[in-house]
Amino acid sequence: MKNLTFASNNAGIDNEGIGKLLRTRQVKKMISSYVGENKEFERQYLSAELEVEFCPQGTLAERMCAGGAGIPGFYTKTGVGTLVAQGKEVKQFDGEDYILERGIFADLSLVKAWKADEAGNIMFRKTARNFNIPAATCGKICIVEVEELVSTGSLDPDAIHLPGVYVQRLVLGAPYDKKIEFRTVRERESA
Repeated sequence: MKNLTFASNNAGIDNEGIGKLLRTRQVKKMISSYVGENKEFERQYLSAELEVEFCPQGTLAERMCAGGAGIPGFYTKTGVGTLVAQGKEVKQFDGEDYILERGIFADLSLVKAWKADEAGNIMFRKTARNFNIPAATCGKICIVEVEELVSTGSLDPDAIHLPGVYVQRLVLGAPYDKKIEFRTVRERESA
């Protein structure tokens, strides 16, 4: 497949995830908040081979959430008066400017989760709920890769973050090498 559009918090890293598709020139457009770890992305963007729509992180999550709820657009103050607002409708509410952001409606959602039961009920760890739930709901088809798959009924219903009704496919993927996550530390300066 070619001419793909990705809505992702980041553009991944070279030769992993989206990076593999960038390397083979399958991505036409990226909608992202952060793109700093991918040299191939940088090269394609700077040479005008790749269309990029920068979107503040919270706005990106809300655009996915809106798409999942069937909402075509919403107004937000985030980005008013910046490059983010270029070409977007501006409307005043109570004397203040807001820009129109469009909901994201995806053909396919790819989501990573911690645990699922065989019915597709999903549990995420910690902040993974920030993007994964809206991303899962805005896709016509949602594929979830999980670290652990358990039998239906073994998850506490109050601990389920994404009901199985949103999930069309489950993939058990392990072990994990989280190459995009790395720790950078420096020595503390003495006081």
